Amino acid sequence: MIKYKLECKNCKLIFDSWFATSKEYDKLKKKKLLNCHNCNSLKVAKTLMAPKLINNNYNNDTHNELKKFKKTIKKYQNFIKENFDYVGENFSQKARSMHYNDNKKEKGIYGTASKNDLEELREEGIETQMIPWIEDKSN
Repeated sequence: MIKYKLECKNCKLIFDSWFATSKEYDKLKKKKLLNCHNCNSLKVAKTLMAPKLINNNYNNDTHNELKKFKKTIKKYQNFIKENFDYVGENFSQKARSMHYNDNKKEKGIYGTASKNDLEELREEGIETQMIPWIEDKSN
């Protein structure tokens, strides 16, 4: 199995995808079976990737700093989960609805949006923020 970071040339979405082999990617690309899950465009290509290397200089201090950073992000995530409504893929539509209906009494929202969607919201004067999100992994 091999994982590639792919980019949609249409909407600029970057996403990961797994393939049985590198030849499998080429075969699917040639048959036009690769598409963007955001805009359905066939203009999907591999991005520049670097292999993950083991650093022998990696020490306990670095590990502790990373753990502290992760803990801080998780703290922000918990605050967001407790104080905002999750709207998932409907983030752009809900943000517009809240902005144009001038309903300031509503709780804030969080969810997912493409880079293009966020740019459009900003052009309309709708403030958004992109934050790192760490998924809970039990293994």
